Amino acid sequence: MNQSPSKRTALITGANRGIGLETARQLAERGYQVIIAARDATSAGKAVTAIQASGGDAEFLPLDVSQSASIVAASQALGEITDRLDVLVNNAGIYPDEGWNLLTLPREQLAATFATNAFGPLELTQALLPYLRRAKGARVINLSSSYGQLSGLSPEVPSYCLSKFALNGLTIMLADALRDEGIVVNALCPGWVRTDMGGSNATLSVAEGADTVVWLADEADAGLSGKLFRSRQEIRW
Repeated sequence: MNQSPSKRTALITGANRGIGLETARQLAERGYQVIIAARDATSAGKAVTAIQASGGDAEFLPLDVSQSASIVAASQALGEITDRLDVLVNNAGIYPDEGWNLLTLPREQLAATFATNAFGPLELTQALLPYLRRAKGARVINLSSSYGQLSGLSPEVPSYCLSKFALNGLTIMLADALRDEGIVVNALCPGWVRTDMGGSNATLSVAEGADTVVWLADEADAGLSGKLFRSRQEIRW
């Protein structure tokens, strides 16, 4: 086990690129041991190397959040890295709706999107509860979207909207279920960020997109739970 007894630990899914990687980089700068959880070992390895080269503490954990077997394996393997988890960032997600709308969307596409964007965060949180419970004031952070807000639902982005809408509901329910244990659960919309998903015309840098994630992980009042944020401000579901 490579964890310092006093060092806080954060696991970020999909942390091999984009907002997830930037979140890991910023948390490592703040002294966290960051766990890069991702499917792609090559890009994840590069992310770990870059963080370590900058003096940070990073480890790679193979994980595909769309697969139950991978979640179970990752939960078991995490015990070789740490015995507790202070922060879980459910960042991994897909945006697969190009060419579809609500009237043409096949059931299979809807199921695949939910498997990553909604079922994955729930099942991973369930699997990592023993680690979260060993930390004092653990935090779970779900990367949502304005497309998941009631005012943002669009029939032109059907599976993504519905999956993020479900993730928002999951955030509310998890916060309620874990409140008595002192585990904080929140969601955020990072805004339109220049990532592979957001595209080059997006208005926010990756660092700006990760800002509220890092704030929720490391600075936000622990009394805030079951809420949705953008730019560090609470917004409506």
